Amino acid sequence: MVTLFLCAFGKKHLVTALLQVEDLARHFVVQRTLFGRPLATVKAVDGVSFSIEAGDTFGLVGESGCGKSTLGRLILRLIEPQRGRILFEGKNITALGESDLRMFRRNAQLIFQDPYASLNPRMTVEQILLEPLFLHDVVPSPKRAQRVTELLRLVGLSPSAAQRYPHEFSGGQRQRIAIARALAVEPKLIVCDEPVSALDVSIRSQVLNLLRDLQRRFGLTYIFISHDLAVVKHIANKVAVMNLGQFVELAPARELFSSPRHPYSRALLAAIPVPNPQARRERIILHGELPSPIAPPPGCRFHTRCPFVVERCRTEVPKLEFERQDRAVACHRAGDLPPAEPVAGPRMSRSLEHLMAAFARKSDRRAAAGVDMIGPK
Repeated sequence: MVTLFLCAFGKKHLVTALLQVEDLARHFVVQRTLFGRPLATVKAVDGVSFSIEAGDTFGLVGESGCGKSTLGRLILRLIEPQRGRILFEGKNITALGESDLRMFRRNAQLIFQDPYASLNPRMTVEQILLEPLFLHDVVPSPKRAQRVTELLRLVGLSPSAAQRYPHEFSGGQRQRIAIARALAVEPKLIVCDEPVSALDVSIRSQVLNLLRDLQRRFGLTYIFISHDLAVVKHIANKVAVMNLGQFVELAPARELFSSPRHPYSRALLAAIPVPNPQARRERIILHGELPSPIAPPPGCRFHTRCPFVVERCRTEVPKLEFERQDRAVACHRAGDLPPAEPVAGPRMSRSLEHLMAAFARKSDRRAAAGVDMIGPK
């Protein structure tokens, strides 16, 4: 299994841009006249551009309804874009036909948010994992059962789980099955659409560590969509902050969390809880009216809640200006704002550290193979 992945991710892929998105947009009509003329349109994704290097994790953060999941589905062409280009390894996938699109889907997979709804309850785990192998003809028929066993071991599940149904597993185990299904066709890119938001906190760390371990071993590239910035800080190399269908800030993860430039980014980061009851930190409270995605305000779409708003913000749309290749911000006042408070936060209180150590179990620690085995060996 490892050999197959290493062949798929040769060294040349580690230094080249795997994915490039240029001016991508998708609008949805939510109301029409009796004769079919659009009356109201939601600009779910509106002119987004970015690139991802092979082997990186690109985080997408923002409030619910800002267009994160829609962008992830556009990249996989589960939703057709209205304009823009998506280049995967230099090839424009927006122009691909049906057969070529299936070949692309072998290289780009999706992990859904809800592990309870993303698995077919009428199929066993073995059937779920065999389906992509059959559709893409990745492995010869005699070796497919062996590949199922390898996939289950890869995500820390016992091979005996192959004959069980999804309802017989916990939420964390189901998400491991979903990860195994995504890995079955040896993809290069995986879109993780809030893969841990439906899981308990103790299970989240296991799934996140599994994703990071798989990335190190196989050179996977992730687009990690989440509204939990603490999770994104843990896993992402580069982060884009999205508001009402547009990027407002793009930066390496360390820089974004240490010195956010956009007021919207600062408000999001200020909401991250600090694991110390005695710690005191300035909290940014957003006032004003929450804009409608159907009728966003003119100028900057954040100006109705921005504490630093000036008249220019109400009339002129700010462009995403690049300070350098990997750092950009869309704010008229980015250079005038006072320095932001670092979001690293103080260390945990000593009592909380003792409590976490007391509840730590050996089974929570990764085995030598990088993941924990669940169920009988």
